[in-house]
Amino acid sequence: MNEIRLLLADDQDLIRESLHIVLDMDPEIQVVGLAENGSKAVELCGTASPHMVLMDIHMPEMNGVEATRRIKARFPEIRVIILTTFQEIQYVVDALGAGAEGYLLKAIHPRDLISGIKWVHKGGTLIPQDIAKMMVAHLQGAAAPDGRGAASAPMHEEQSRSGASYGLSEREQQVLECIADGLNNREIAERLYLSEGTVKNYISSIYSKMDVRDRIQAAKKAQDEGMV
Repeated sequence: MNEIRLLLADDQDLIRESLHIVLDMDPEIQVVGLAENGSKAVELCGTASPHMVLMDIHMPEMNGVEATRRIKARFPEIRVIILTTFQEIQYVVDALGAGAEGYLLKAIHPRDLISGIKWVHKGGTLIPQDIAKMMVAHLQGAAAPDGRGAASAPMHEEQSRSGASYGLSEREQQVLECIADGLNNREIAERLYLSEGTVKNYISSIYSKMDVRDRIQAAKKAQDEGMV
């Protein structure tokens, strides 16, 4: 069997080198290039001739979604798997919309990652069951007649503006609203289709931007200033 020529794109040196070591141990996989950002990944697709790219999302200069879009436009035969720590549904939708054939989280076991690479190389697509469920729920919410889906976008824009003085992103604003509603991290994760680890990161960022110490202070400040 011919080797799978694989390009690794990740802005973290440790991740790139670790994946390089692990994947090169498989006799059916050959790592032919390492890219520290999306621009480099696009460039290497033209010089290293990979069959596949294992692509991170958040990278400097050019993110993984845009890099995937450009790679698929120039080299449609190259197959792309997004490998990231982020489980936000919008990233999944954007990556698949850009042409990626798979979307996996970095917490995956190396054995499963290798199996996934071989599966996608054979022509398959790869989306873990939990992420697929999130996508279904997201699509159902977008089409819901009660206005909780697409119709809620203007409300989110307005809410984002109300948090603009603290530099909150739209997603941080949504997490803040959940905090004000008294939800715990697990409940926030379920409502927003995030991992609990991602929720914790957002909460830490909210505390820092709003200069508060805990959930009670954050909720009170948000309510006092009309942010929720």
